[in-house]
Amino acid sequence: MNATSQRRLTIAKAMSEAIAQEMAEDPNVLVMGEDIAKLGGVFGTTQGLLERFGPTRVRDTPISETAFIGAAVGMAASGMRPVVELMFVDFMGVCLDAIYNLAAKQAFFSGGQVGCPLVLMTAVGGGYSDGGQHSQCLYATFAHLPGLKVVIPSNAHDAKGLMRSAIRDNNPVIFMFHKALQGMGWLGTVPGSIAHVPAEAFSVPIGKAATVREGKDVTLVGWGLTLHQALEAADALAKDGIDAEVIDVRTICPLDIESILDSVRKTGRLVVIDDDYRSCGVAAEIIASVCEAPSVKLSAQPRRITSPDVPIAFAPAMEHSTLPNSTKVAVAVTEMMGRRL
Repeated sequence: MNATSQRRLTIAKAMSEAIAQEMAEDPNVLVMGEDIAKLGGVFGTTQGLLERFGPTRVRDTPISETAFIGAAVGMAASGMRPVVELMFVDFMGVCLDAIYNLAAKQAFFSGGQVGCPLVLMTAVGGGYSDGGQHSQCLYATFAHLPGLKVVIPSNAHDAKGLMRSAIRDNNPVIFMFHKALQGMGWLGTVPGSIAHVPAEAFSVPIGKAATVREGKDVTLVGWGLTLHQALEAADALAKDGIDAEVIDVRTICPLDIESILDSVRKTGRLVVIDDDYRSCGVAAEIIASVCEAPSVKLSAQPRRITSPDVPIAFAPAMEHSTLPNSTKVAVAVTEMMGRRL
């Protein structure tokens, strides 16, 4: 496909389009949350939906996450397919009981008789001086809870396809989107997140990673924003003669560890980039899974580039010094290869 025929969207527009297509096809799909109707979502996730589907199916809620997420779980139990926005992932503490004791366990507790086809979409990530209450990722927190699926796209194409898969899934899906990739002008956007997106409906499977760059010397694993940091590092490393393979996880839970293992079997080296906290994180889970695999022969100790186990600072200099970036990734790889930048 040539550049002139490409239809390039931001993640925000891709998410809105996917939700609209599913709402048009299935009258049981509805959207609810704070500022998602007239405003179209603080992060642009529900643009144009109110005008098209009306206030019955696109519902602005009071500022009570406990109330509207609890209501969404009940709607899902009664046969509807709610898409509900938790504006910032940091707010999960307000409504956690509804998420991990109700949504996640509903099918299990009912012996499979009552499902929970609920999509909870939420913004993640720091870098904006939003302080410790609005800047976390908490990937591993959700991934640790049995019964939940967790996805995070790195580009608009995958965002649309994953949203369709999430809405159609009979299990609760946590759909995370990184602020730096969303395509809202006031946030700034990593250019690589804007991608060609077909106008027709399509699905990206939940539970399947993607190899976005092939290489033979080292495997770099990322998701959301860190996928782009991995790609930037790979470009820098190529100038030094190091050929990096880059894996986009796309789904944190269930984790496609086999795709990562296939890559590490080839390269013998692994670096995982995770902008969540270091301890007990997704990066640690990936590294542990690789080290446990008897078929993998490592040429160097795996490395993880993460945020440290400290609250995220408001001051820009302090905040940015703790976040992962492509330079930290490239330095780790060159050290692993026995070289220096």
